[in-house]
Amino acid sequence: MTWLVPLPVVMPLLGAALTLLAARRARAQRWVSIVVLAATVAVAALLLVQSSLDGPLVVEVGGWVAPMGIVLVADQLAALMLVVSASVTLCVLVYSIGQGMADGNEETPLSVYHPTYLVLTAGVCNAFLSGDLFNLYVGFEILLVASYVLLTLGSTETRIRAGTTYVVVSLLSSLIFLVAIGLVYSATGTLNLAQLADRLDALPDDMRLVLQGMLLLAFGIKAAVFPLSAWLPDSYPTAPAPVTAVFAGLLTKVGVYAIIRTETLLFPGGRTADLLMVIAALTMVVGILGAVAQSDIKRLLSFTLVSHIGYMLFGVGLTTPLGLSAAIFYVVHHITIQTTLFLAAGLVERRGGSTALDRLGGLARLSPLLALLFFVPALNLAGIPPFSGFLGKLGLVQAGVDDGGFLAWALVAGGLLTSLLTLYAIARVWNLAFWRAPHPDMPEAGDADRAARTDGAEQPHEGASPAGAVLPRLMTVPTAALVVLGLALTVVAGPLFEISTDAADDLLRRAPYVEAVFPEGPP
Repeated sequence: MTWLVPLPVVMPLLGAALTLLAARRARAQRWVSIVVLAATVAVAALLLVQSSLDGPLVVEVGGWVAPMGIVLVADQLAALMLVVSASVTLCVLVYSIGQGMADGNEETPLSVYHPTYLVLTAGVCNAFLSGDLFNLYVGFEILLVASYVLLTLGSTETRIRAGTTYVVVSLLSSLIFLVAIGLVYSATGTLNLAQLADRLDALPDDMRLVLQGMLLLAFGIKAAVFPLSAWLPDSYPTAPAPVTAVFAGLLTKVGVYAIIRTETLLFPGGRTADLLMVIAALTMVVGILGAVAQSDIKRLLSFTLVSHIGYMLFGVGLTTPLGLSAAIFYVVHHITIQTTLFLAAGLVERRGGSTALDRLGGLARLSPLLALLFFVPALNLAGIPPFSGFLGKLGLVQAGVDDGGFLAWALVAGGLLTSLLTLYAIARVWNLAFWRAPHPDMPEAGDADRAARTDGAEQPHEGASPAGAVLPRLMTVPTAALVVLGLALTVVAGPLFEISTDAADDLLRRAPYVEAVFPEGPP
């Protein structure tokens, strides 16, 4: 079933072409996008099952034999990331369609939205499946171009300014990545990951450390780890709710995925383990302190996004099977929960007219369903038992305790402090936005007919405050679906941890990946 491997990249690209051809037919664009992403979810699920049964699946693109040609590799880690990312992008797409229809622009959306969204999906999938460094770079560049278009839809001053910051930072990380690729190729003569796993071991330690540091720096910017994360809270909240949600859920995780893949496959042995643990601790603590200080829900969630990246680096830095397994589990959990919360924040903005905490109140009484859609993933993010957030953090804490080192114990303490402060930040949002009396400027229940009109995109125009007593169904249903998916992660935590453990074992052993690409050994 290796023919399935390229489909998560090919199908969204073909879908992007079809939606571009159907630029004047909004309904056709919507249906093509939904069908393509639904098919991508199905293919990703098949790849996860097949890779679990038979090991990594490999396709040599264009028939060019590795290492001369590009290879796509679907091991358990890549397939798991494909499943969760495709599921999230499908739900966010339906949400954005519902938002456009609720705002009255379902017949005149920006024709570029659906093609760009599908290109973004293809870039994410390509990064997960890439079997060589240069193709990984191409995946990141596809993400950069598509995300900039989505971030600046509407062409308002604030969005252009935020998009400019985002592009400058992304181009800087891409430049560093490109320089690192050049150095790796000059030192080893290849960019194929499986071949690099063999050739990098033969390099002097100092040279390996330089290459490792360059790649970590590039991926660290993309993953928004401290102190390379200042750009994120200023960029993401300015975008429409669906765009912010998919950015928060996926884009930083592609950087985390790249760190996991390169640290385990290319640079085993943990020479940067201590550095990763220090960065993880700082990312967790500084990020959550920034969240506590915020008075806007979107900015608060952006800072919690930065903070919880630290948990993932925690597991990678431990370089143990349990630590890496818990990190993979937490990546899956965080993609789902963080996306859900940003979608819920979009519903808060629609019902309350703002996401500023000092302009909200009484949402629990005015819209009990909205309160539930926010409350459940918020508790999950804070790590309240028995949710998946608690289980992922418990696995990381156990891995840190088993390690027993000073930095590991410091990370355990930092993780517990971050979890408590996350709970405090979430409780503050709940008290101010949902529990206290409604703010005088909030739209009341009778304002259902008042709706913002956008400038053509399937997202609300900046500054608009759409409000109504009844939440749009096509916005509520995908948000509820992601809430259910977050709860399902708790129900299937046992099997999911087994998949994460198997993936971690394969990553640390390296042999399954290398032998799948080169059955007779690397040339």
